[in-house]
Amino acid sequence: MPGFFQATVRLYHQSLLATLQSLQQSWILIPTLFLFALGMVLVTSLIAPLGMIGGLILGGVNALIIGATLSLTEEAIRGGRRLQWQDIPQSVGKYFWEVISVGFMVWFPLLFLEMGLQSNPYQPLIATAVFFLMFVLLNPVPEVIYQSRKGSALEIVQESYEFVLENWIEWFLPVALALAPFGLSFFFQISSQAGRRGGLDFGQLITVPFSILSQWLSLLGMSSNGSVTFVLIITPITSVFILLFRGHLFAALLKSSRRQRMFQSRME
Repeated sequence: MPGFFQATVRLYHQSLLATLQSLQQSWILIPTLFLFALGMVLVTSLIAPLGMIGGLILGGVNALIIGATLSLTEEAIRGGRRLQWQDIPQSVGKYFWEVISVGFMVWFPLLFLEMGLQSNPYQPLIATAVFFLMFVLLNPVPEVIYQSRKGSALEIVQESYEFVLENWIEWFLPVALALAPFGLSFFFQISSQAGRRGGLDFGQLITVPFSILSQWLSLLGMSSNGSVTFVLIITPITSVFILLFRGHLFAALLKSSRRQRMFQSRME
């Protein structure tokens, strides 16, 4: 256990240093994420009256923005050069089909499940359990898409599942620490939001960090009136930080086993 603890701390320390370096080189991700969020709000307001057709259009726009975000994150994780403004239009269209295919693979079963449970008195409990399971098993899907480049949606989901089985402690421990002070109800609320589309919903990329930051500031005693503006300002920064940290942590876990990391930690 001491060897595992030491290796895990070392893993997080290295991932944090790499994240800070990537953030310095790729700071334009922050305003880019903000612009993407404004674009999603604008598109949503314009197509809201279109019903199902509007939903399909919004799904396509979401896939474009998520794919572009993953592409820019990939460049930031590589760290070979600073991100430039011209990288943004070049990223549009990348990973579009991967995001669409995984999204449909997740969305259709959940849609039928929710429809079938409408008259079930245990519907909220069952839905929460299913979304929690999706949150756990599909959590690394974004990183699998841009780091492993599996072809089909089934292969992406399978690799995500295998990665979680192998690295669930190291992968989810930061999440558990961030949410621990707020109890199980808040944890299941966050996991239900994030589990609906396998981590490929751009809205959740913003709203989940916003909710967590709001809870932390409330816990620290900041008034709600004063915290909203502050949280709105730092949410894009936090979202980019999370994207980069997840990317570096995934890369580190992918290239080494738990036993290898413990051995390396003892050798230093």
